[in-house]
Amino acid sequence: MRFGAFTPQGWRLDLVGLETEEQWPAMLSVAKTIEDLGFESVWVYDHFHTVPVPTQEVTYEAWTLMAALAAATDTVRLGQMCTCNGYRPPAYLAKVAASIDAISGGRLEMGIGAGWYEHEYNGYGYPFPKASVRIGQLGEAVEIMKRMWTEEEASFAGKYYRLDGAICQPKPVQQPHIPFWIAGGGEKLTLNVAARYASYTNFGQTLEEFEHKSNVLRGHCELVGSDFDAIVRSTNFNVVCEETESAVDDRIEWIKDKYRPYVSEERLDGLERMYRRMAGTPDQLIEKMQPWADVGMSYAIVYFYEAAYDTTGLELFAREVMPAFT
Repeated sequence: MRFGAFTPQGWRLDLVGLETEEQWPAMLSVAKTIEDLGFESVWVYDHFHTVPVPTQEVTYEAWTLMAALAAATDTVRLGQMCTCNGYRPPAYLAKVAASIDAISGGRLEMGIGAGWYEHEYNGYGYPFPKASVRIGQLGEAVEIMKRMWTEEEASFAGKYYRLDGAICQPKPVQQPHIPFWIAGGGEKLTLNVAARYASYTNFGQTLEEFEHKSNVLRGHCELVGSDFDAIVRSTNFNVVCEETESAVDDRIEWIKDKYRPYVSEERLDGLERMYRRMAGTPDQLIEKMQPWADVGMSYAIVYFYEAAYDTTGLELFAREVMPAFT
């Protein structure tokens, strides 16, 4: 199994209490820790408004962070989970990604999905069409990016986008192009896009959902003639890793206290259930993750809420859990 980890950026209220001048140093420090601990990749989210509710707390923009991390790290790969297709024209995004791939020496991952956070769309003045339209736009956008990265002049005439001789220089360092992560589990459309374009997929909040979506993806691969086994299937885990069960309980209470000023007690209970799904001592986490590996999940991207304030859980996970799978 391969591992990536998120660096905090505020979207999940994980920079609360830090002054503005402290926030980038904290984000960069965690990213460098992720690199030093041997994770393959560092990840950010592509969102503008916080979750689980919109607040006035900070959310740093994903592709700004991609450029900054490209210059400030050395070996770790850089990804977004995942870029919202509707927030940037695909030709422009292809240009940005190619530039960052060059700056980073070929370390960029291209995570992209159809988008879902309607509050952001409305707030920023973006149209929020129905899901089938957003996914149709996603399919065209991925094709445009691929052409921008591989052709001298890219032209495209689709239902949603048009290009007429777009030039993208520099080209990406990676050949034949930057790998696509198609995120989302929409069974009729999104997984069809994944079957046609993805090197990596990302889906599944539960083991049962992951197995089911994997089988749907396999079916799409058979229909379009692509190799199901060549597509890496990944998922994201919200992890609490502590030396003892009592320390796990303490950490979850600490996380709830961070959220408490912003959400109801009912929402706090839901957040606790979410974090407890992948919470435990190292041995317990190995036991929880093994069934995922058994059904073909070979890339785990982990999120530690407390990383901006305390990286001991992240370090413990890298030291005692990751070796069990790598």
